[in-house]
Amino acid sequence: MATGPDAPRLRAFRLWSFVHTWTSLISMVFMLMLCLTGLPLIFHHELNGFLGYEPEVPTMPAGTAHVSLDRIVASAQASKPGLVVQYLVFDHDEPDVAFVNLARDVRSPPSDMTILSMDLRNAALLREPKPNEGPVGFLLQLHVDMFLGLGGKLFLGAMGFLFVMAIVSGIVLYGPFMRKLDFGTVRRNRTRRIHWLDWHNLVGVATLCWALIVGGTGVVNTWADLMLKVWQFGQLAEMTAPYRDAPRPARLASIAEAVATAKAAAPNMTPRFVAYPGTVVSSNNHYAVFMAGDTPLTSRLLKPALIDAETGHLTDMRAMPWYIQALLVSQPLHFGDYGGLPLKVVWALLDLATIVVLGSGLYLWIARRRSRATDAKTIGDRGRTGASRLGAAE
Repeated sequence: MATGPDAPRLRAFRLWSFVHTWTSLISMVFMLMLCLTGLPLIFHHELNGFLGYEPEVPTMPAGTAHVSLDRIVASAQASKPGLVVQYLVFDHDEPDVAFVNLARDVRSPPSDMTILSMDLRNAALLREPKPNEGPVGFLLQLHVDMFLGLGGKLFLGAMGFLFVMAIVSGIVLYGPFMRKLDFGTVRRNRTRRIHWLDWHNLVGVATLCWALIVGGTGVVNTWADLMLKVWQFGQLAEMTAPYRDAPRPARLASIAEAVATAKAAAPNMTPRFVAYPGTVVSSNNHYAVFMAGDTPLTSRLLKPALIDAETGHLTDMRAMPWYIQALLVSQPLHFGDYGGLPLKVVWALLDLATIVVLGSGLYLWIARRRSRATDAKTIGDRGRTGASRLGAAE
């Protein structure tokens, strides 16, 4: 055991080295998988359009007016008789397109959902996309939960937390390491392991902020289902408390009027999606119209307006709690979906750099173990040689 004035510092260094090594190794395979699947997902919209998984929107004169939302919903239901509407979702990237989500029952899970892409200008059906369809959809499901549902999300969240710990411990170790070298030094005249160690440290510190942002937002995103449950049993239950025991209305008010009421209550916001009465983010008696702002940041933050599904009157409208707002901000930030294509390219380059850091870290660990095994073998051989010489002398 180390003694002397530097002993506490040496023990702390060894502890942080242990934390960095094992948090990195445990999360390594999953972080590599997330980086590799996340790379094409940065360009998910562009790839889906190229592969033909985005609706083809017919060209019409600029400024063509939208038809009534009631007509949109009626047209969707007419094409799928026997199904009921769960959600009406407005396309964030294409202002003339909305998605009508239908199912056999308003409380059916997403796996039973039928999605119709509708043209808001003439109520025409554009296409019927399938959930997670195509290569991008497959990669998204693998990236989000490895096809294991909530358990897969929480497991990847734990791996993301270990990744963040590996970054933090790497920062602690990098300080003493760089006291002996100038920043950016790569010792090309040393062994291959030292050469890769310098590259590992340099690329790691260069991508430090990005890795913390993407790792942290990734962890937050894995908690989405749990956060939604907390909101449902908290704020949403409080907002709908007066209607708790009331049955679902036999006849629903116009969805167009419900959206117009929400717009009037928040004139500087636009609707992002509407949840029908009986769905998990509404109540039996309300349309929940989720409104958003018009800036790159506020367009991601939602504010639900609860509209009485029988009378069409506004009953409550509140900003969502801080943890939901943090989730809504972290989701697009995770994929660099704030600044258009230039930011996505930057995100992709940083993703590639992180793959280099992860791969070089694995190489360094393997090389270090081989070096130790070689040293131990050399010491053992020397010991046996010495013993043989001693025996011969005797």
